[in-house]
Amino acid sequence: MLLRLPASVPEAQECMAAGAVPVGGATLVWAVWQRDGFPEQAMSLRNLPEANAIAHDRLGAAVVLNCVDDRVPEVLRRAAATVGTGAVRRTATVGGNLVGSTLRCLLPAALVLDARATVLEQDRTHESPLAEVVAKQPLLLGIRWREPVASSYRKLAAEPGGPPPLVVAAAVHDEGGGRRHLRVAVRDGYDVLSDSVPCDGDTGQTVRTLHEGTVGTLHPEARDVVAQQITDLLTRTAGT
Repeated sequence: MLLRLPASVPEAQECMAAGAVPVGGATLVWAVWQRDGFPEQAMSLRNLPEANAIAHDRLGAAVVLNCVDDRVPEVLRRAAATVGTGAVRRTATVGGNLVGSTLRCLLPAALVLDARATVLEQDRTHESPLAEVVAKQPLLLGIRWREPVASSYRKLAAEPGGPPPLVVAAAVHDEGGGRRHLRVAVRDGYDVLSDSVPCDGDTGQTVRTLHEGTVGTLHPEARDVVAQQITDLLTRTAGT
């Protein structure tokens, strides 16, 4: 297998045209390749600057999860820190988790940041909604978002061999004019649901309004976890 390492977007597009298979840390495909055979060409974006950005408002797809640090919002940093084991986080990439994984531990965090994906195609780059990225699994260059006022992330403990643990992500956004909006995303099993509500008033009312939407379809234990997470976040941001 020839591993190609493009250092520019045009080079990456040439690799795509030549049929190179995109690969990050290969944590999700290595076993499949060993069983079914390796592709003739693979392509890693680890030398592409656009895919390695880490900033307060963006994160590149080639960034290894272990390198996601306090330059990004808390919700995204904590999501990356809970993926797999230390060995996995030293190899797995942001793009692989969002596009290739069935668990997509970073997806709830990206959703509450209202992130948009930057996608690479053979003839262009363009922005795409996260839902479209999850459905179509294109070659991801990175994600961008508007920095929130504050954010939080919680993953419950999982039983070995059991279903995926519940994940709750939340972020408060400043809408201007003294208005704020709360975004919440929950991974329940393999499903991810999200919603957003104004959060300018009473915390209890914000939680009740949230429960009238998609969050209200969760089972009672999950709703309780969401309510506690939201209460803690809104209490923390009160007066800021």
